[in-house]
Amino acid sequence: MANPILPGLTGTAQEALYNKLNAFNEGRPSYKETGAYLVVLPRPGHTRYSLWIYSPLPERQSIFYLCELAADAEESLRMASAWCYYSSRRLFIVEYNAKRMLSKGDDLVSFGKYRGHFLHEVLSVDPAYVAWIAFKFTPRIPKQERFVQIAKIYHSVHLDFQQRRSRQGIQGNYLGNVGDRVEGLTLTVVRVRLEDDPYKTQVQGTTPYFYVRQVLWLKDAAGNSITFRIASRTASRKSGVLPALEHAFAPGEVIRVASARINRTYIAQNVRWTRLTYVRLEHSTKNETNKRGTGL
Repeated sequence: MANPILPGLTGTAQEALYNKLNAFNEGRPSYKETGAYLVVLPRPGHTRYSLWIYSPLPERQSIFYLCELAADAEESLRMASAWCYYSSRRLFIVEYNAKRMLSKGDDLVSFGKYRGHFLHEVLSVDPAYVAWIAFKFTPRIPKQERFVQIAKIYHSVHLDFQQRRSRQGIQGNYLGNVGDRVEGLTLTVVRVRLEDDPYKTQVQGTTPYFYVRQVLWLKDAAGNSITFRIASRTASRKSGVLPALEHAFAPGEVIRVASARINRTYIAQNVRWTRLTYVRLEHSTKNETNKRGTGL
């Protein structure tokens, strides 16, 4: 597998990075046997590297998205190799391949409480549900059989990451217990993702209207990890595009939360997360309050 050219790095830096990658892969079986984790280069519209998994299990479309990484190659490889350190799978750096990586919708949940969400989203908040799909859900049509196969792939990713969690300490603390009210939080945005609200998206005549949510991952002064959603008040004509009148949150931005309620606590990628809902930002009006956000 040819190594792609990494943007922003000198030839010497690239050689050193690929030498580290070769050392990481030494002794691991061929990707044709166990699959592999893929660090995918940035591409138009995506300024960060991202982590994917290749599996030989499905008959087609065998590369699936996992999560975003960093904006530079060295930090992205550090993150990916840390998460995958105890896995038997190899790790590669590759370019984005739209034909093989673009979702066909067969990894989208079409039933139950996570209807309208992708399996990689469910994996980050409820890996037990992914395991239930993988081993308990009974497919009734060929499309569902493939869906179960994909769930098994994501479940194997969870087991890989669990190995790291079991051998290393859990980072951070929860802000409280489920149901507790929290007030006066000062948080810094770490990452933002835009997603359509599948329950509010509608078509009027021939015109689609998308209500786009901002999923925020944040840290407090003590380094604890928090997440919640901010729902748009107005509709967008384009999927995944925030309306011009909405405030677009950005990494590094400081947010002050007047009050919120703890919706859930969980551990993901060796970090304790607190998911907030009923989030009211300081100096916001009633319409700016996120009444339905659950976070990821």
